[in-house]
Amino acid sequence: MEKAQAEVRRVFDGKGNADEELKFLKGVVKETLRLHPSLPVLIPREGRETCEINRYEIPKKTLIIVNAWAIGRVEAERFYPDRFLDSSIDYKGTDFGYIPFGAGRRMYHGILFSLPIIELSLAQYLDMTEALGLVVRTKLDLHLIPIPYNPSHAQ
Repeated sequence: MEKAQAEVRRVFDGKGNADEELKFLKGVVKETLRLHPSLPVLIPREGRETCEINRYEIPKKTLIIVNAWAIGRVEAERFYPDRFLDSSIDYKGTDFGYIPFGAGRRMYHGILFSLPIIELSLAQYLDMTEALGLVVRTKLDLHLIPIPYNPSHAQ
């Protein structure tokens, strides 16, 4: 968290907007989505052709269930955003070792709209400690402080 906070402070530097990419913060988002994919964890697909996996023959038209959650659990206990810093792995589903939004024609297409919102929100609120329960939520509540609108600051 300290590294992400330092990057946000350095990039924003009191200007109110970023003039360069928040690379580590994007790595934090990718790492979070690796551990907690946004899609249902079981993605159904149908085999287009007969293939062999680990000496098992999978016939054409077989229903295959891809477990996106299990794919992302490599080093599951380690939160390590640096793995994405100089990596070409992206959200497009071309690297099947990382598919938080699915892959192919049926992947989530709202990704281009949702990622900037996620990154901006995370840049403004960096304590994402989780509390366990029926659903995962942040341990500490987000407290917002309203600031009066001033048109001269909108520039």
